[in-house]
Amino acid sequence: MTARIAVDLLGGDHAPAVVVDGALRAFQDDPSLHLILVGPHDAADAVLAAVEPAQRDRVGTLPMPAVELHPDDAARASLRAVADGLADAVVSAGNTAAIVVSSARALGRWPAVRRPPLAAVLPTAAGRLVLLDVGSAVDPDEHTLITHARLGAAYAAVAHGVTEPRVGLLTIGTERGKGDRLRRAVPQLFAETDLPAGARYAGLVEGHDVVTGTAADVVVTDGFTGNILLKGLETAYARLGPPGGDPAAVPPRAALLLGVAGTVVVCHGAASGGDLADGIAFAARMHRRSAVAAMADLIPHNEVTP
Repeated sequence: MTARIAVDLLGGDHAPAVVVDGALRAFQDDPSLHLILVGPHDAADAVLAAVEPAQRDRVGTLPMPAVELHPDDAARASLRAVADGLADAVVSAGNTAAIVVSSARALGRWPAVRRPPLAAVLPTAAGRLVLLDVGSAVDPDEHTLITHARLGAAYAAVAHGVTEPRVGLLTIGTERGKGDRLRRAVPQLFAETDLPAGARYAGLVEGHDVVTGTAADVVVTDGFTGNILLKGLETAYARLGPPGGDPAAVPPRAALLLGVAGTVVVCHGAASGGDLADGIAFAARMHRRSAVAAMADLIPHNEVTP
């Protein structure tokens, strides 16, 4: 199945060179992949020059003038390509806040989703785990965390085949009353919330539960804490190896934005060419599985909110 991926050539600390590298790797690995390169002419030309003439029909461009071009402009143009039906998904390693806001504006949010979260998948000793938010909503309220729980459960079921996902709330201890004011207020609301995909609230979890994976399949937290935890675990796993000792079980340096009407994959700003290639392949898989539409079907009242 063809997947048309709009690639933000200006996103990331080492753009555009690292994005060009990642785009070429993904292109070579997937013969059904079509790229739409969004950014300056010279960066797009670098990809085209490395593609065999017979394959160039799989590469499109949305070139932008380099003069006074802001890095966020390419991300916004990539999202408009999806909104206009020119692309099936977006991959960017650009500014997270700008991507989240632009995604909501260009694609629309699902009802009751005030702040779309970023969901990452981590390897654990027991398999894998969905962690959200990892960088979007850094100062959420109770409503936002409840929404994260519902979105995370749907994502775990649809994209990763988890049956009746267990949803936990990350805090500093599992005893009643532990945590800050927000964490003390949320558990009762979690227990009363109707979660999709047969999911259930599994209670409070701690940092070590994220590594073992035995207490929950989905772990909900704020974007500030989640981002710190994610980056710390990524570094630890890169240097010491992931849980279970499987060298292939490394956390992907890409997250899916949930709660918007389109497939948006956000990579780390420090992503390598290999990371970008993985992000593009991930976006293609999510499109081919119709993951966003399937998640929307699991969550009632899924009309899009501008």
